[in-house]
Amino acid sequence: MNKIVDSQRAAASPFSRRRFLIVSAGTSALFGFMRPGFAATDVPTPKMFEPTIWYSIDANGAVTVSITKAEMGQHVGTALARIVADELEADWSKVQLDYVDTDPKWGPMVTGGSWSVWSSFLPLSQAGAAGRMALIEAGARLMNVNKAACSAQGGAVVCGLRVISYGQIITQSNLNRVYTADELKQMPVKQPADRHLIGYEAAAIDIPSKTNGTARYGIDAQIDGMVYARPKIPPTRNGSKVISVDDSAAKSIKGYLGNKVLDDPSNTVPGWVMVFADSYPAAIRAADAVNVVWSAGDTANVSEQDILDHGTALIADKTGGVLVVDDAGIDVAFSNAKSTLEQTYTTSSVLHFQMEPLNALALEKDGVFEIHCGNQWQSLILPVLATALGVGEDKIVMRTYLLGGGFGRRLNGDYIVPAALATQAVGKPVKMVCTRADDARFDSFRSPSVQTLRMAFGEDGKATAMTHDATAGWPTQVMAPAFMAKGVNDALYDPFAISGANHWYNVGAQRVRAISNDLANHAFRPGWLRSVGPGWTNWAVESFMDEAAHKAGVDPVVFRLRMLDGTGRNAGSAPYAVGGALRQANVLKLAAEKAGWGNSMPENTGLGVATTFGQERDMPTWVACVARVSVDRQTGLVRLEKLTLVVDAGTIVHPDGALAQVQGGALWGVSMALYEGTEFTAGEVADTNLGTYTPLRMGDVPEMDIEFIESTEAPTGLGEPATTVVAPAIANAIFAATGTRLRHLPMRPQDVLQASAKLNA
Repeated sequence: MNKIVDSQRAAASPFSRRRFLIVSAGTSALFGFMRPGFAATDVPTPKMFEPTIWYSIDANGAVTVSITKAEMGQHVGTALARIVADELEADWSKVQLDYVDTDPKWGPMVTGGSWSVWSSFLPLSQAGAAGRMALIEAGARLMNVNKAACSAQGGAVVCGLRVISYGQIITQSNLNRVYTADELKQMPVKQPADRHLIGYEAAAIDIPSKTNGTARYGIDAQIDGMVYARPKIPPTRNGSKVISVDDSAAKSIKGYLGNKVLDDPSNTVPGWVMVFADSYPAAIRAADAVNVVWSAGDTANVSEQDILDHGTALIADKTGGVLVVDDAGIDVAFSNAKSTLEQTYTTSSVLHFQMEPLNALALEKDGVFEIHCGNQWQSLILPVLATALGVGEDKIVMRTYLLGGGFGRRLNGDYIVPAALATQAVGKPVKMVCTRADDARFDSFRSPSVQTLRMAFGEDGKATAMTHDATAGWPTQVMAPAFMAKGVNDALYDPFAISGANHWYNVGAQRVRAISNDLANHAFRPGWLRSVGPGWTNWAVESFMDEAAHKAGVDPVVFRLRMLDGTGRNAGSAPYAVGGALRQANVLKLAAEKAGWGNSMPENTGLGVATTFGQERDMPTWVACVARVSVDRQTGLVRLEKLTLVVDAGTIVHPDGALAQVQGGALWGVSMALYEGTEFTAGEVADTNLGTYTPLRMGDVPEMDIEFIESTEAPTGLGEPATTVVAPAIANAIFAATGTRLRHLPMRPQDVLQASAKLNA
């Protein structure tokens, strides 16, 4: 059991979301969780067919699909369920979702990197096909006909005019066929022409519960006897130590229960003090009243500029870093070049600012710790929790909830550790909720970055060589070193901090160097933020390609198309990169055509283009974007009028969800391009709430024209690619409109004015 089931039927429940309790047997199937020690034999077991761990079918023909991915607004459950249901030939109206809790049987539990559909498509297809075959065999036996004469359609087995539903088959037979992992791997699946659900329009299953208030997020979890907690955040992420705690002022606050200095063996939250109360409002007030004196860590005076300056110095040292690509002949190409181009690009720190602030509810029962929260990478935080609590991973279970936004912040489950330590310390269930400011100060934000790119030109402005040096804080090095990749000569680097730099352009000899900014790694905890490395690498590559085109005297679209020739290592390969750079060229040509590339523009208005492949070369999602902007030369204000995007992500499983992903990703890209960014100062981020941290507002949302390439190729990811292509397209449009080149994100009005003044000086 231990489940939340999200379906139309669950959505109709009279239970109030805000009054939801974690309860036991009577309502656990739809609304709660069995407590540890609750015996499955205590409740009747309904007749069920479960050919694999990925779904079950009950006697009514209802299909419950096990979802191991985090639902944070992207409707991932619907997409994954459609894969199963299509192959299973299920009745879509009877499909529901089960967002499962942690269990070793699921394998790695992680939701990020635009991996969910890409990594799940084949195994879920094979699981669905296995169930279909077993049901056809069982249905044929019940009808006493040859199984070869039968087929499955819409939740039933059909033989001529005879029809028997899946529910009837399960009720009338002893169907208990279970497939091994090896059997599933050999299972044939449908041809694209035979699909009935994948690629067709359908409403997401989770929409009703999200709109009527019955959907349950981590912040909604409650349990009898719990206390509330709010943290006191130390002045530096690392190295702070508590000197003293004075709670005399807090004692007059009704509901205040006390405080604890956390002892964290995992060193996840050093210097944290938890303040307890009998309600969350009381916890907020009491935490404000508690006075903590700390000795700060050694990064208390580190600033954003210090990190950028250190990055510049790291790039200048040609002996440092890790070579990810290092072609022979690159130095000779630069020596023999007719001309060269070199530019440096930078980006600011960026906060996540997800809608649901960080929270976690923890309790211990019968030696097992239960964690109730939304999380994107359960497999990453479980061993950290085990270290913090001094128990085995088998003594921890994470209950799954919806996320009110993740965007990579909840890949890092650091916020769970203080709640777990607190419940261990006080012996009661503890629900920790951060305020917006707490959340911002504790964010694993996107590191500032510095990148220097060079290109060598030969005859006719043709690129003969290119180098790309990039430095930023490395989240994988800090939080998940086991996922570091091997570069040239087996040196380790963070693939998520450099992906995108190894592009699909044929530029002759190529060199890519990834450099860890150790000062950033030490000053804060660099995090994965939607698109991660390509958020800065694609910014640099596509801005630089535009500058290279202008230096060569070639139209920016034509310049790119010449290099997207699909030769050599850019030819692509099965199963996910079939067609290679030629597919990227295709989306670029179509986007330019749709946007009216080459047409005359009004004064101070321009079109800018950028194209990329998303995040990783082994699962490319080809995207091209044309941005149309107008610039007020007096104020520097950039008005983004329209974005035209063309996307080739192979097979589109859930069209409405795919569109929402591209829309959301593109708008996040707009936000980081023109509005969003903070500054690291005195050991902390400068902005902690939306009064000064200013993401994109609704009134500034541009017109968007989005088209997907119809394809039967294997599906790739859609959560992030559109994010990375927008900023360079906007910067290139600003140049087209004004002749002003911007090389730092975000691009605010004062940056436009300063660059314009420098241009005209």
